[in-house]
Amino acid sequence: MKKRNVLNSPRLSALKKKRRRDLLNKVLIYFVIFLIFFVGLIFISRIDKLNVNTIIITGNKVVDTEAINKIVEENIFGYYLYFIPKSNFLLVPKNKIKNDLTNQYKRLQNISFNTENPNVLAISLSEREGKYIWCGESMPDFSLEAEEKPCYFTDQEGYIFDLAPYFSGDVYFKFFGPLGLNEGESPLGLYFSKDIFTKLVSFKNILVDFDLKPNSVLVKNNGDIEIYLSSSNKTNPPRIVLKSDFDLDKSSENLQAALATEPLKSDIKNKYSSLLYIDLRLGNKVYFKFQ
Repeated sequence: MKKRNVLNSPRLSALKKKRRRDLLNKVLIYFVIFLIFFVGLIFISRIDKLNVNTIIITGNKVVDTEAINKIVEENIFGYYLYFIPKSNFLLVPKNKIKNDLTNQYKRLQNISFNTENPNVLAISLSEREGKYIWCGESMPDFSLEAEEKPCYFTDQEGYIFDLAPYFSGDVYFKFFGPLGLNEGESPLGLYFSKDIFTKLVSFKNILVDFDLKPNSVLVKNNGDIEIYLSSSNKTNPPRIVLKSDFDLDKSSENLQAALATEPLKSDIKNKYSSLLYIDLRLGNKVYFKFQ
């Protein structure tokens, strides 16, 4: 008896054709729906009432408004997928704008957006305040007429954010020490001694409370810290020496006790200008030397 080829039966072939036709119809329907949705999205996204036409920038004091405005305009100009405007208030690339602004201007600290009015992109800024200055990886040679090197503003946490103008005297407390920079590399956007910066500032403030006059600090590669004091002896100013892992409370207490005890108490009062150093690196012992 001859076997029947079921796979090639007319009925099965017709069923396969019907399934293919149904599948193609579904694909076509979905495509049409997607196309209608996409065209509708393009139409809605281009409605003038839903697009930004005014940029308002507030909060900046140093960074130029026009420069900020230019970066914002560059980011909202153009289209997504060639059709959908970036200026639509729901589609404004806020993260891109924020990243571009903070990369260009390290002084900018906080950036927030308000699009309650679809036609207005309101940008509120806050800027870092220059508390101290970082002036290089090494101290200048006090015995020479040193060339003025550029200094940079830092905030209260040691973040370096902008070039500082030249200041004569001790207008700002200065920090010196390595950042691990390659030659020609900018320090902007880096932290100076992030792990101990706030501790150094706290100790500096304690020295002021002790009627000493700190004006700069050097963080050395070997781990030592030298805090320099204002003095009439410009070629060899007095310094306080610490370890980088110094205990703030213990070092402060030891120094306070030494300053209140003879002979240092009288020597500081009578021959301060000849003070060379006070060494706080050796536990509870305080060593000092005068010329």
